[in-house]
Amino acid sequence: MDLKNFEKPEYFVNRELSWLKFDDRVLSEARDKSLPLFERLKFTSIVSSNLDEFYMVRVASLKDQVHAGYEKTDIAGMGPKEQLKEISVQTHELVRSQYSTLNRSLLPALEKVGLHLVMEHEKLNEEQQEYVDRYFEDNVYPVLTPMAMDSSRPFPLIRNKTLNIGALISKKDKKKGKDVLVFATVQVPSVLPRVVVIPSGNKEDTTVILLEEIIERNIDKLFLGYDVVCAHPYRIMRNADLSIDEDGAEDLLVEIQKQLKKRQWGEVIRLEVEDKTDSRLLGILKKEFDIKEEDIFYINGPLDLTMLMKVYGQDGFDQYKEPKYTPAVVPAFADTSKDIFQVIREGDVFLHHPYMSFDPVVNFVRQAAKDPDVLAIKQTLYRVSGNSPIIAALAQAAENGKQVSVLVELKARFDEEHNIVWAKMLEKAGCHVIYGLVGLKTHSKITLVVRREDTGIRRYVHLATGNYNDSTAKLYTDCGIFTCDERFGEDATAVFNMLSGYSEPKNWNRLIVAPIWMKDRFLKLIEREAEHAKKGMPAMIVAKMNSLCDPKIIAALYHASSCGVQIYLLIRGICCLRVGIPGVSENIHVRSIVGNFLEHSRIFYFHNNGSDEIYMGSADWMPRNLDRRVEIVFPVEDEQIKNEIKHVLDLEFRDNVKAHILQPDGTYEKQDKRGKLLINSQMEFCREATEKAEALKKKEKHENSRVFIPAEPAEDVEE
Repeated sequence: MDLKNFEKPEYFVNRELSWLKFDDRVLSEARDKSLPLFERLKFTSIVSSNLDEFYMVRVASLKDQVHAGYEKTDIAGMGPKEQLKEISVQTHELVRSQYSTLNRSLLPALEKVGLHLVMEHEKLNEEQQEYVDRYFEDNVYPVLTPMAMDSSRPFPLIRNKTLNIGALISKKDKKKGKDVLVFATVQVPSVLPRVVVIPSGNKEDTTVILLEEIIERNIDKLFLGYDVVCAHPYRIMRNADLSIDEDGAEDLLVEIQKQLKKRQWGEVIRLEVEDKTDSRLLGILKKEFDIKEEDIFYINGPLDLTMLMKVYGQDGFDQYKEPKYTPAVVPAFADTSKDIFQVIREGDVFLHHPYMSFDPVVNFVRQAAKDPDVLAIKQTLYRVSGNSPIIAALAQAAENGKQVSVLVELKARFDEEHNIVWAKMLEKAGCHVIYGLVGLKTHSKITLVVRREDTGIRRYVHLATGNYNDSTAKLYTDCGIFTCDERFGEDATAVFNMLSGYSEPKNWNRLIVAPIWMKDRFLKLIEREAEHAKKGMPAMIVAKMNSLCDPKIIAALYHASSCGVQIYLLIRGICCLRVGIPGVSENIHVRSIVGNFLEHSRIFYFHNNGSDEIYMGSADWMPRNLDRRVEIVFPVEDEQIKNEIKHVLDLEFRDNVKAHILQPDGTYEKQDKRGKLLINSQMEFCREATEKAEALKKKEKHENSRVFIPAEPAEDVEE
């Protein structure tokens, strides 16, 4: 298959600019007045946390390329400098739009519902001023560390992502007989709540002020004997992209710990300041941080809007939030009289989170830890929750004398410190901990339980699209299956042998594993559809993932489309493919769903001339997943589960409430809903899962109420 004709730069979208379009879709949810008010606050906050990570990693990486003199262009023909220039333009526009939404729409709407956010301490009434000053003295003042800069004290280290207040303070120089300006700074302590509730004029209402406003109001108490000329908040973002020399590192754990410390010292790549900051103060910040004008963001409002999640969490406003959804019982595990292994022996089980509960996954490891017949548990961990029940169960299993092998991926971005702690704890408990493979991240989601039974050794396997994280399982949409099919069991054993001992199997029964086998397999599956289309057979590909930016896969999709294959793609984030190119991508349709839950599952459907094949797994169609990670994609073979997954895809492609459709000009638009039945796929899945669980409960209740009553003798029956 020659794909050269489909690899022209004009056929591709730059990866970073496509990601910014995703953040724009998140912001469009914040602007959507049909959403509950507090949900809109949540989306505004998510835009900020997304942008922080984007700068610390993606922008940082491009800056590194520029410093290194690297000028190679990306798939869309853009060099690093050109990308940075366009990113700066688009992020400034995004932030302007975000604050316009906050100031012109959200804050007035919050006022109307009785939540007052005091943006400037000057606007406090007398009672509030007294409360705030007392709060400062009692709670804030003892924690603060004011730092001044002069000839004996250099400019202090300002930590990455921290919020700070910069001030110019003056004192009379007796020798020179004039005022001398000195720069001083104080960090807004992250150990204290940033959103502080203060007395309200109206008892029914809630009034809050931000911690930095309380500090700014009392800043003269930090610099006694000086006059405070001005004080303004500022925040920096540093390069946090870890560069780990894995080949040279004798101990990966030690090397990563060393690199994590460097995150605090990385190059400053973004500076946020209040838009009315004194120019003299700004000049000092620019010089000390060595930052260019295009990397400065002048903010009309509070810096770092991730604090809106704390505003979202205020009590008493439930009517302005989406009702909390409780994941439903997984139908297969509704009968609690059966143990988990018995249920899996009866047939493969499909899990769809967060609509269905994550409990069976936790219980799978918990029961295996206690079961005397379980000999071994093997699991890959990429991101786990703060107080993970799975980690606790694995530690207990090792203490119970079972063979426990855990791959903890130390290079899981921004979870490195967490994972180091877990890894050490598991080792202490007696688990065999593997720290991933040199040069590759292990992103697979797989658990293997080896159990001794009457018929011999049996292997139970859990395979999934999402992390073993009980917290995010309530927020991310993911799919998984339990199986004890021996072919999957053999493959699972081979995966763990490969991870712990470098032994690669000659072939796999069922699993498709990256980085060696997966990309070629996907290219063959796409080519097969193209061949069917050329022969006039029906041909179709439906794929759902987080991101699509692998040039070879995109070129193969273009080729398939040009042959007549109908291609439907559901891509939450980055999409480097263009739709509607004449003769190239006219048969490709792309949509993105941004909803209450984060769309995270990866599902791949190939029509295969009526003998359809469905795969699920941990890999997106990105070079990093296909070429630089250990990933697993697995086929779905149970017909009933296949039908459930087809239903998932069908409903998501009918969504006309949360879906954004990619246009030929690269923009995303929501569908015109006028006169149509509204379909919000996420809410439909919630409803379906709840109804199924309730129907099972009723059935169980009905069966339990049917008690056998013996027939009375005929002569005792009254006429």
